[in-house]
Amino acid sequence: MNKRFVSLALVATTLFCASAKNNDPVLMTVNGKDVKLSEFEYLYNKNNSQQSQKQSIDEYIDMFTTYKLKVADAEAAGIDTTIAFRNEFNQHRNELVAPYLKDNSVMERLINEAYSRMQEDVDVSHIMFHLTNDPAYNKQSKARLDSIRNEILNGNATFEEMAEKHSTDKSTANRGGRMGFIVANKWPYPFEKAAFETKTGQVSNVVETFAGFHIIKVNDRRPARGQINAKHILKLTHGKSPEDAQKAKTQIDSLYNVLKSASATELNAQFSNVASSESDCGSKQRGGDLGWFGVGQMVPDFETAAFALNDGQMSEPIQTQFGWHIIYRVASKGIGTLEDCKQEITSVINNDDRALMPEKAKKEALKKEHNVSIIKKNYDKVVKAINENDGYDSVVIAKFGNSDMPLIKVGDETIPVKDVLKGMPKSVKMAPVHSIAQFNSTIDIALGYYAVEYEKKHIDKKHPELGHLINEYRDGILLFEISNRNVWEKAAKDKVGLEQYFNENRAKYDNWKSPKYKGFVIFTQNDSVMNLAQEFLNKNVLDVDSVAPALRKEFARNIRVERVIAAKGDNAIVDYIAFNGEKPAPEKNKWQYYFGYMGRIITSPEEAADVRGIVTSDYQAKLEADWVKEIKQKYPVKIKQKVLNSIKNK
Repeated sequence: MNKRFVSLALVATTLFCASAKNNDPVLMTVNGKDVKLSEFEYLYNKNNSQQSQKQSIDEYIDMFTTYKLKVADAEAAGIDTTIAFRNEFNQHRNELVAPYLKDNSVMERLINEAYSRMQEDVDVSHIMFHLTNDPAYNKQSKARLDSIRNEILNGNATFEEMAEKHSTDKSTANRGGRMGFIVANKWPYPFEKAAFETKTGQVSNVVETFAGFHIIKVNDRRPARGQINAKHILKLTHGKSPEDAQKAKTQIDSLYNVLKSASATELNAQFSNVASSESDCGSKQRGGDLGWFGVGQMVPDFETAAFALNDGQMSEPIQTQFGWHIIYRVASKGIGTLEDCKQEITSVINNDDRALMPEKAKKEALKKEHNVSIIKKNYDKVVKAINENDGYDSVVIAKFGNSDMPLIKVGDETIPVKDVLKGMPKSVKMAPVHSIAQFNSTIDIALGYYAVEYEKKHIDKKHPELGHLINEYRDGILLFEISNRNVWEKAAKDKVGLEQYFNENRAKYDNWKSPKYKGFVIFTQNDSVMNLAQEFLNKNVLDVDSVAPALRKEFARNIRVERVIAAKGDNAIVDYIAFNGEKPAPEKNKWQYYFGYMGRIITSPEEAADVRGIVTSDYQAKLEADWVKEIKQKYPVKIKQKVLNSIKNK
């Protein structure tokens, strides 16, 4: 059972957003704890939103009161103070709160920006310096690339010359850095942003991606070509001798001559057949089908030829760096609507540099909203200590590391310096100027962090509907655990109580329409093990509970023991063993041999195990009723009838 939704025995799954009330009176107290009217209304409306027949307030108040009594019992048992509860509740709370800690307008802007860029293809060249693990070298590389850009802009060299001479991207350097046309959502965001925002004929500033530093030249633009679905037949020449390369050309020409005689209606099927038998590409297993692809996903010569075709048209043999191809264009499609593309765009955004932008924007807004600030006089004390101690080290840590001196103000709260300093490095002493820079950076991070934490702490007051949902999850976790202890788990473990309940209510279960076989069915993988198992059982006197453990200990995984109770017609194997039925055809598994043990025919249940499912359910219902009776007597409930009556007439 999902702990998050235990309380949904009371409430429906459709979210009802209760409106915030300036006046939210106490409806009842349960074991001295106030329950506000807004919580009752939230759950009452949520419950009725799912019910085909609505409950009256009088009907629901009893159910709600019992629900709150169970939660009170969980609190009295200390479940809400356990580490397990806190961890689970905090996990769910963070999941519920997370959407409120993002600026959704930023995400919408990023989605619209990405979709807008999808409307055109951009022809770019770049010069690149790869990143290394050496920060000093990387800094030098960035400066060098900036100098190269200035040389190009000043007319002292062309972009192409500099790319061939300096670019570390060897796949494009020999083409003057030319990458060809690119499309949106396929490249690191800083690279894409520079490529699409730089004007045609101009060179971007230095851009950093996870791969390195780049300057980008925009050569041309055109309306987006969309995607095509194509098949191809390939005859490889890459890595082959001139003679074999010529042989591949002869073969591709021959295949082309065969295919070009096919009618338009036959060409697609014939192309697939030929590709399946003759192509040197792995796509032959799919009849040469390459699936859907767009600009920049195939080598340039192949892409140019494929996009030049019409749907249903086949190319003449064309050559690429891999060999000779014949291409058949199956279909094409343009850029879909924003709604069509939104899910894909969102997925891309969530996996690149833009993923944290909505959170960063919200964090900045919260810093302003909650008046987050540094307490200057105390900040100056730390800076003074760093300067006097010639840097940040153990002396400064000893002075402020456990200090409650307030350093940051957030709303009506303050954050002590000891909490902020947890973000500072502990092991390396830096010069004062670097220590202060690190201290400032740590504070800057802390300002955003504590702004968010303050918002999370007070968010239920700002968004009442979220507060009710969080509280519902909290109570649901408590309700699950206390119900498990008092009803579900207890019924499963209390064999004596279950048997006693069965005996006291035996007549209720004495309603079988036909006799049943009660006993064991022992399965083995071969007749030798079956014979040994039968000999073992004949030599050893076992009670019912010892049969399975004893056989598993003796035969390990070579035996399977099933305890069964079944009427005629319920089970083909039992029918054969106990009711003179025909031997069933062997199942397709390793347990081909079997025999019955301790089996007999009974006409009515002898013990709780004979009707375990239904008697366990009934016993749980009894435990539930006893528990509810107990907590109604144990915990006082006071309902303010005047407050309750105020909503009956709405």
